[in-house]
Amino acid sequence: MKHKTMDRPTILIVDDVPENLAVLTRMLQDRYAVRVATDGARALRLLHAGPVPDLVLLDVVMPKMDGYAVCRRIKQDARTRDIPVIFLTVLDDAVDEEMGLGMGAVDYIAKPVSPPIMLARIDAQLRLKAAADFLRDQNQFLEGEVVRRMAAAERQYDAIIGTMAGLLHARAFEGGRHVQRLQAGLQALADRLQLDPRYAPALSDEALRLMVKAVPLYDIGMVDVPDRILFKAEALTAQERDIVRLHAERGAALLQRIEQGLGGGTPLLQTAGAMAHGHQERWDGSGYPRGLAGEAIALGARLVALVDAYEALVSGRAYRLPVSHAQATATIADGRGTQFDPHVVDAFLDIGAEFQRIWQHLADVASPRAGGAIGGHGA
Repeated sequence: MKHKTMDRPTILIVDDVPENLAVLTRMLQDRYAVRVATDGARALRLLHAGPVPDLVLLDVVMPKMDGYAVCRRIKQDARTRDIPVIFLTVLDDAVDEEMGLGMGAVDYIAKPVSPPIMLARIDAQLRLKAAADFLRDQNQFLEGEVVRRMAAAERQYDAIIGTMAGLLHARAFEGGRHVQRLQAGLQALADRLQLDPRYAPALSDEALRLMVKAVPLYDIGMVDVPDRILFKAEALTAQERDIVRLHAERGAALLQRIEQGLGGGTPLLQTAGAMAHGHQERWDGSGYPRGLAGEAIALGARLVALVDAYEALVSGRAYRLPVSHAQATATIADGRGTQFDPHVVDAFLDIGAEFQRIWQHLADVASPRAGGAIGGHGA
């Protein structure tokens, strides 16, 4: 059972410097119930003996047991492994950051800490965990309500998808219609492909409905990409690109964990997981993370890859100005048979004017704030 004070989430701060604990406590105590530990061993005792906190802020450089060792122990314990861990550290090397994230931490914040950034990122991780917890708990409740299960689950999935996708897209876009454009574009592209006998069997009305609903989650793995990379306005280094390239597998793994918490057999999350895992694959096999080629790539992933590329081109990014519809069309046509499924490209070329109308109709009032990795650095 979780510890709550006036229904506020509980944050455990682990730092061996009393002054740091005092500063962080003052920063957080108006929003959260705060517990503190001055070393790793005491933090683990608190986690095992008392109520489980909602999130752990963990210093890396500590005597006897460093933060990495503490995080490893947290993730090995079934009782605590789902607690989000955010590292706080003076270490700002990309290798240290990648090692921390690889151990299961959800974020990595360099000291000295900026209060607004830290509060926003804590809130994002708490919301994401609450969404996953809600789905798991709600599934247990629905076990005894077979008649209402499908309708209720549909509404809940919609709400959770909006919450989870909002965590990602709100980080990178000021405008609120990015996801709507992607969904409308995928729907239009699939409608055209339904006329092709090679694709019609895989694009039943139900399959297409799931694909459109799954679109907001295809890039959910980007929540793990640090802000310094996500918002970078110039080309990424090789190390930074390696960190970004982890997002496809991490997004798929996150969705799989949620599905397992629901007991499996969740078509919407399976569809979203296939999109997350496959949207950076290329038709010629030169993509990532698995180097799949051709029809080995899930159809939903092939569709969203093209739609996302069009979005990135015509909407622009911090490091790249937007291009015209004609230029975007030419770029996508150049990727026929290499980056993109050639028949999907042909369908896009057939309905290019419809794509242009969708993007004009759903244009954002504000231009993209950043989005280096989304549809750009991550491609």
